Amino acid sequence: AQVGLPGPAASFATYGDLLGVAATSAGSAWAVGYVGNSATLILRWNGTAWKRVPSPSPVAAQLSGVAATSASSAWAVGFIFNRTGYKTLIVRWNGTSWKRVPSPNPGPQPELSSVAATSARNAWAVGGNLILRWNGKTWRRVPSPSPAGSVLSGVAATSARSAWAVGSAGGKTLILRWNGTVWKRVPSPSPGASRGLSGVAATSARSAWAVGFIATKTASKTLILRWNGKTWRQVPSPTPGPIAGLAGVAATSARNAWAVGGGFPKTVILRWNGTAWK
Repeated sequence: AQVGLPGPAASFATYGDLLGVAATSAGSAWAVGYVGNSATLILRWNGTAWKRVPSPSPVAAQLSGVAATSASSAWAVGFIFNRTGYKTLIVRWNGTSWKRVPSPNPGPQPELSSVAATSARNAWAVGGNLILRWNGKTWRRVPSPSPAGSVLSGVAATSARSAWAVGSAGGKTLILRWNGTVWKRVPSPSPGASRGLSGVAATSARSAWAVGFIATKTASKTLILRWNGKTWRQVPSPTPGPIAGLAGVAATSARNAWAVGGGFPKTVILRWNGTAWK
C-alpha cells in the first residue's frame, strides 16, 4: 500500500489490498479487503464494471474473506485491531446495504480469515483457532479439535452437513471436517520441512481441494491435496521459479478448478483440467 492522491471521483481506485472474492453469476461478484490500515473495502461487479460500495468500517478494521449465495445475500469477515486488542468483524449484505452483525470474541486475539455459506441459514467463519457458525439468527462459536497454536485459514461448505476447514498446526498441514454434528481432524499429507494450507474448495461431499505451500531453507513449493471421498492425497503441482506458494482455490466440478498464489519472479495461476494441474 502506498500514500498518494485519490483517483477520479468516478473511479473506485484507491490505495489498499483485496484479500477475498466471491461470485454468484456473470453479473454479480464481490471483492473485499482494506484501505490503508484503518478502513474496510468492498467492491461490487455489476456485470459491466467494479464499483466501491459503502461498508461498515470500525477504526482499524479489515476484511479478509467473502461468500455469497445470491445477489441479495452475502457475508464478509475480518477483524478489528485497536488499543484494546483484536475483535472479530462480520458484515452482511441484505440486498441493499452492508451492515455489521454481532459476532463472538473469545480468546486473546480473535480474528477471522475466511467465510463460507450454503444458504441464508447456514454459514461458517474461521480464523486463528476459532470456528463460528451462523444458524440463521446468530453467530455462535463451535468447538474446534485443532490443537493450541494452530491457524485456520480457509473454509468451504457444500451443505449444512458437510464442510471443510484448513490451515496449519506445528509446521504441518491441518484439515478439519464437519459431519453435521461435530468438527473432527482428518489425516492429511504433510510433505517437506514446513507446510501449511491456505485455501479449500469443495464441489460435493466426495470432491474437494486444499492448497498451500511446502517450505525448505532455500525454496518454497506449491502444495495441492485432493479429497477423493475417503482420504486426502497429494497431487503433483507445478512450481514455476525457485519460490512459489498457493493462497486460494476454486472449483466448479471434478474436472475444472483453479489455484492461485505468489512466487518469484512471477505470480502463479494453475488450472486443473480433469487430469493434471498445469
